[in-house]
Amino acid sequence: MKVWVRCVLVLIFLMGMLLGAGQVLAAKQIRVGAIMDITGATSDVGKDYAMGVREAIQYYNDQGGINGKKIRLFLYDYGYRIPEAITTYKRFKNFDRVIAVLGWGTGDTEALSPIINKDKMPYVSASYSAHLTDPKKTPYNLFFSADYSTNARACITAWYDQIWMKDPRYKERREKGDKPRFLCFYAFAVPYSSAPIKAIKDQAKLLGFELGPDQDVSLTALDTKSQVLAAMKFKPDLIWHGNTTMSVSTALKDAYAQKLGAWHIINNWGYDENLPRLAGEAANNAIGAVPCAFFGEPVKLMDKVVEYAQKLNPGVPKEKRLIRTVQAWAAVTILVEAMKRADKAGKLTGEAIMKKGFESFRNFDFGLGAPPVTFTPTDHRPTSIAQAYIYKDGKFQLLERIDFKKRWPEKWEKEWLGW
Repeated sequence: MKVWVRCVLVLIFLMGMLLGAGQVLAAKQIRVGAIMDITGATSDVGKDYAMGVREAIQYYNDQGGINGKKIRLFLYDYGYRIPEAITTYKRFKNFDRVIAVLGWGTGDTEALSPIINKDKMPYVSASYSAHLTDPKKTPYNLFFSADYSTNARACITAWYDQIWMKDPRYKERREKGDKPRFLCFYAFAVPYSSAPIKAIKDQAKLLGFELGPDQDVSLTALDTKSQVLAAMKFKPDLIWHGNTTMSVSTALKDAYAQKLGAWHIINNWGYDENLPRLAGEAANNAIGAVPCAFFGEPVKLMDKVVEYAQKLNPGVPKEKRLIRTVQAWAAVTILVEAMKRADKAGKLTGEAIMKKGFESFRNFDFGLGAPPVTFTPTDHRPTSIAQAYIYKDGKFQLLERIDFKKRWPEKWEKEWLGW
């Protein structure tokens, strides 16, 4: 046999061995995709979240992965652009061959939902839009937190319970039968910002508020003086903010400078450790929806969150990390648990992850200061409990924790699913 023929045969043999080894390795890997915003309009909260995703995946791999199978993460920055998210998802499906996805924004998550439902792809996003909670419409969309609508209802209700009904400054107005005045600041055309507006208006009417004209505030606003001046004509007692932290801090500072005199309630992506750093005194008494513990608080699993933040991203000071890291860990944790349950049941497919994994959760307490989660085949709202915090005396403090299933059981069970 000629030398060159032998060389070709040896090469073919080696390639076969490598291919076989690769197939064995692939069989022991669990491929998971992540669509993150590291450079786009919500990167003020997205960068910290993306770091948290990587850190949490590494932690669970160090703990043995999915029953001995390591997770391989494919994480891409889509810059908060819906077309880019769709392209990235196609890459996940056709090239990376992932079996689940960790997603990000409301616009892209809602745009992708028909595709992921058809593909039976479990999709655990950072969008807590209530539109994604009805399994009749979006059976493969999931998240760990109370949805935006429930969070908004909680913040409005907490302000009504704890401020309007108890603060002596409002006693005379209450006795006269005055209604508290309320309006919203948010980006009208952004799905994340507008997602809970219907529920917000419904809750305000339920509690007897007078509604004023909403103000269109950009997700990247650096100046909101015109919106504040427009709001002053209505003389609001309470304003809802539906944007992320940088835009919200701008609105708070401008309202403070113009002496608007309103209280502020804020969606969870606009309420974090950076708010007082950016807004200064204007952040005092700001009320916000809080889905889990803030970074570093003494709750179950937080020691690992802090440890892996310092281990994998030592260049980012501990005091600069945010609750966004904890939210990322929560998303990864429920996905890991669902995959473990599906794998133990004998099948690690998208449908099994949903049916044998997520929909087997009953008051699953995974820690991180979040309420336990439950998913059923007819209801993918993770929890009926929402937490409203207030920033006071230099720290975030619980204002009220509301269980909507107990407070408004009829509405919770029959009306509010999916909106």
